[in-house]
Amino acid sequence: MSQSRLRALDIAALHERLAADSHCLGAMSTALLLLHREAALHWFILVPATQAQDVTDLPGAERAALIDDAAALAACLKDAYGYPKVNVAALGNVVPQLHLHVVGRKPGDCCWPDPVWGRPLPGKIWEAQALAELQERLRNRGLLCG
Repeated sequence: MSQSRLRALDIAALHERLAADSHCLGAMSTALLLLHREAALHWFILVPATQAQDVTDLPGAERAALIDDAAALAACLKDAYGYPKVNVAALGNVVPQLHLHVVGRKPGDCCWPDPVWGRPLPGKIWEAQALAELQERLRNRGLLCG
């Protein structure tokens, strides 16, 4: 996806639920990268600049590139944070704007072994320092543009 097209998707263009529930970390090669406000989990959300509502509606090259970005995030979650399992999903039942969840999971986390969606979470918040360190780690791995 071109950087100019990606820049066209900013925080103001996000569905209100995504904007309210997340921190904007920056842009990856294919999508805006968000982090869910719940700090009990490393829960990323990729939001590509598209009118498509489902991952399967994306043109093949765009779909493959988005999945590649999700795989790179998953590798970071496993390598840097020790998650043995990473859930990748696109639901879109509540928020129609296409977005892809990439969630680090491990036995004993606040939802294990159940899905993270639609359940009460502990309400742990991300501290500013932790957010800055996470962004720096993603930049150092080449996952964030700019």
